[in-house]
This record gives sequence, C-alpha cells and structure tokens, in this order.
Amino acid sequence: MQLPLHRGPVSRALTDSLRDGTPLDVAALLPLVEAVEDVVRDEDLQLALWTAYELHYGGFDDVDAGREWDPEVLRLRGALEARFEEQLRALTAGPVAAALDGPGDVADRIFAQANAADGPSLSRFLQREATAEQFREVLVHRSVYQLKEADPHTFVIPRLPGAAKVALVELQFDEYGAGRPERQHAQMFAAGMDECGLDSSYGAYVDVVPAATLALNNAMSLLCLHRRLRGAAVGHLAAIEVTSSLPCRKYVQGLRRLDLSPAMAEYFDEHVEADAVHEQVATRDICAAAVEHEPALAEDVHFGVAVSLLMDELLAEHVLACFGDGASSLRSVEPAVRTSAARSAA
Repeated sequence: MQLPLHRGPVSRALTDSLRDGTPLDVAALLPLVEAVEDVVRDEDLQLALWTAYELHYGGFDDVDAGREWDPEVLRLRGALEARFEEQLRALTAGPVAAALDGPGDVADRIFAQANAADGPSLSRFLQREATAEQFREVLVHRSVYQLKEADPHTFVIPRLPGAAKVALVELQFDEYGAGRPERQHAQMFAAGMDECGLDSSYGAYVDVVPAATLALNNAMSLLCLHRRLRGAAVGHLAAIEVTSSLPCRKYVQGLRRLDLSPAMAEYFDEHVEADAVHEQVATRDICAAAVEHEPALAEDVHFGVAVSLLMDELLAEHVLACFGDGASSLRSVEPAVRTSAARSAA
C-alpha cells in the first residue's frame, strides 16, 4: 500500500516526511492540531492519525519501516490522540455515566448500553432499500477495517490477566479462521469484495472514504494500542460483538435481495452465528473477568462500548444523509466503483 493523498497541512507534512525520509517539524504542526474544534469530523487530522497508526499495522511500501518508532511521528500522533480522546470522552460522558449507574453486572450493563443506542439503522436500509451501487459503497467503507479484521484487538492480548486473556485468544482464534486460512474473516471479506467487482487489496479505498470512516478505525486503534486503555479496548470489542449478529442478518438479506455476491453473503452469514456466541464471550468472559480482576477498569469498559456505538452512529448518519440526498457517501465515486480488472488496467 502507498501513502494516502493528503487532505490538509497536517497530513501533508506527515506524508511528505514519511515519503521523503525528512524530519517532521512537529512544533509547527501542534498549533494547527490545537486549532481544530471538531477533531472527529476533521478530514486532515483523521487522515494524519490513520497514517500514523498504519505504521503499526501493514505499513506503507514507500515508507522506511523504521519510521514506525520515529520520536517525532510519535509526538505528533500523541498530540492527535490527546485531542481525539478528549472529544470522545466528552461525547460519551452521558452514556458512560448512565451505564455505570445501571442495574446488574458488567455484562448486563453492556447489553443495556447497546440496546439504548438509538442511531439510524444502516443495516435496515441495506436490507430493504439500497441499490447495488449503494451496497458496494458501504462495503468500501467497511473494507478499511474488515481487511484487517480482528488485528487491533489482538494488541490487547498481552495486556489482560488470566481468564480474560484466555477468552480473548479463544475469540480471536475464531476471527482468524480457527486454523483455516481461507476462513479468516478478513480473507472472506476480501473474497466478497472481489465478487462484487471491488478492489480487495488492503487500503485500496483510503483516499475516497471520509473522516467518519477514518475516525471509526482510529478510535479502535487508539483504544487498542495503549495499555492504559485496555478496559476501553475490550469494551469496544464487546460492543462490536453485541451489535453484530442481527445487523449481519440484514446485510445477508440485502445482498440476496440484490443478488449481489454469494461470497459476501457467506461472510456476513458467518457472523450471524459466530457473533451470537462471541457476544457472551466478550461481555462475560473478557469484560466481566477483566473488571473482576481490576475493578478500576469498569468505567473505561463502558467508555469503549460508548465509543464503538458512537462511531457506528456517526458513519451511519453520514452515509444515509448522502444517500438521502442522492449523492455518494464517498469523497470520490469513480475509484470506488471500478472493478478490480479495470483498476489493474488503469
């Protein structure tokens, strides 16, 4: 994967530095970072943060691998993270407080917190109304995470104690195909993209997805790459599992209504059954076990749940608003609708 196209002065400075191997002047960038009021929706800052995080995943073909630990890149990442986390905590303070005051144990409160979410239903739209082109667009948004599905939460494994660690390994084993490479969820999603005429190469659509998509992915990396946020990371994972099974069933119904892709329907069908089990593992065997061992993690567990729900809501709002206006939800339609063959020939 090549470095993405910049979207403003901060992402330009970072990508230029990474590509050219030149020092990054963080001091000049910090006032620009501080001046942004809505970090969650800012295209420039979200792209810069995604780029900094990607150095810890697959990296970039045009960047020296040693830049992963460049002190100045990490300094910029830290400034971006501080602003991002500050806004996320402010936006989720109400739901977190309500969850902590709720009845039952940790797992009960997580289910109640997820059930209380009342954002727009993107899965219902895909089930009943979406055109094939709109469905493909949603798959483009999802590909930024799904093509590395489970990887962020794997960083959390060494940060958990006994029972919670074992349960997370069990869950991740399923995510990675239970010993069968072709059943790895990221690989199944890639096969579905190919069948839909989309480019399944990792990161192919980063330049066309909006800040809402990048923020969803960045929130996950923020929580999973910091040991101090391990409680939030497992809460985030629990929210994904708790809110997955029923929406995935609607995805399958939408795909079959459109006769779009049996392979992609198989991918979502896999999650209908698996995540009905995973939600119990995530809430009870991971989150509850972690809080039992470290009671101080409870607040951050619910913070992670709230962040996951919020990011899904913001992306759904963006996509549905664009579709409602008869517009694309992507920054550029043309690259998103090319077939893999056309992309290779371009």
